[in-house]
Amino acid sequence: MMRIITGRARGTKLAAPKGEVTRPTAERTKEAVFSILQFDIAGREVLDLFAGSGQMGLEALSRGAAHAFFCDRSKDAVEVIRANALKTRLAPQCEVLCADYASALQTLRRKQTFDLVFLDPPYAAGLLADVLSRLARSHLLRDGATLVCETGEGDVLANVEARACYSVERETKYGIAYVTILKYHEPKTLEEETK
Repeated sequence: MMRIITGRARGTKLAAPKGEVTRPTAERTKEAVFSILQFDIAGREVLDLFAGSGQMGLEALSRGAAHAFFCDRSKDAVEVIRANALKTRLAPQCEVLCADYASALQTLRRKQTFDLVFLDPPYAAGLLADVLSRLARSHLLRDGATLVCETGEGDVLANVEARACYSVERETKYGIAYVTILKYHEPKTLEEETK
């Protein structure tokens, strides 16, 4: 059973998309992530990519984030996210897009910037390196943005083109999941580097 752990929507039970396609973040993992982030949520703009049930973005909103953008390519998942947003009474702070990650990032480009990003792509698909590279090029991240990456293996920056834009703040294993917290650093222009 998934639920909102704390904040305005505390205790609200959340639905999950049916079938095996979506793998919700385990309760223990979610608790650990939000324990780490607890002082870095209030007022934040959140992107929950590969959102599934939307539980990570909704938890952030319950804890004081300003607004959350949810994206999933599954129509079933998008319906569940919308239902969960209504159930938690957080819907006015939510926007939901049914699209694959590349289309979603293109749609958001130069229209929105984020302080907090949740990335939980299907483990076997090997998408994370491409997602991180696209995010670094897209102007969607504010300087100092926090990214929470849930993967099936460690070293999330191994194949990322723009890995110099990210620093690993923390990496922990919970069961089969690795959770890596990254910080984004805006690349310096040539002029800034010569100062």
